[in-house]
Amino acid sequence: MTKNHHKGGKHPILLGNARRGFRGIVHAIESDGVASALHPVELESRLIELGFVEGARIEVLHEGIIGRDPIAVRVDNITIAVRRREAMAVVLM
Repeated sequence: MTKNHHKGGKHPILLGNARRGFRGIVHAIESDGVASALHPVELESRLIELGFVEGARIEVLHEGIIGRDPIAVRVDNITIAVRRREAMAVVLM
């Protein structure tokens, strides 16, 4: 287990705050209060469709050059890009 691996940890972290190399497990999606152009229900639905479901393994692979946005994330066995502000809805352990 690496220091960035939070599986089974006590303190949740939001995916939008995670740095390159972080690994964790999706605990929940909390889209209320997230600064997104999408309605919270739409944002939650979109994230679930992308594979951000409870128990999915997450690894932050890359950060954009400007403002570290967007981020490339491996969700189980697929790689996707997501904006940090929308990634703030994904709670990881």
